[in-house]
Amino acid sequence: MKTGVKITLGIVAVIVVGAFMIGSFFLRGYNTLISKNEEVKAKWAQVENQLKRRSDLIPNLVNSVKGYAAHEKEVFTSIAESRAKLAGAGTVNEKVAAANQFESALSRLLMIVERYPDLKANESFNKLMDELAGTENRISVERMRFNETVKDYNLYIKRIPGKLFAGMFGYEKAEYFEVAEKDKEVPKVEF
Repeated sequence: MKTGVKITLGIVAVIVVGAFMIGSFFLRGYNTLISKNEEVKAKWAQVENQLKRRSDLIPNLVNSVKGYAAHEKEVFTSIAESRAKLAGAGTVNEKVAAANQFESALSRLLMIVERYPDLKANESFNKLMDELAGTENRISVERMRFNETVKDYNLYIKRIPGKLFAGMFGYEKAEYFEVAEKDKEVPKVEF
């Protein structure tokens, strides 16, 4: 074989291998970006799943409490309104705000419960309270998992090569689930 042909074949081989490596780099980076973005969406869906579970559970608890505390109408109205806002929220930020409002209404309901000792002795009420506590724990765990996934995604799109792919394909930073300032205050419980 002539030297010129060998050099040409060598150059072609280097170009083919280089193109393959660059193509693999872009495919791997793009696929990682898509996977992380979908994982953020899946984790948020799980948070919504637990919020829905709580939303479905609350009417039963409210009906149990209503019999004992019929004159506490404002709290029940607040729970119903915040539940409706949660169900109608469209964006992540709207859902976070509605969930925080719902939690605030629930804390007022729990303070009412403290005022009615007979209610706490009711077996069905105790079962519902256990369910509510379990649901709140599930929501807390799912929020934590969501925020961990958002952190992983945000780190990927801020670092190279993820930053390159995120910019190229229009992916933006995901928002963390944050608690409203008023919900960070320690609740005052009086007996």
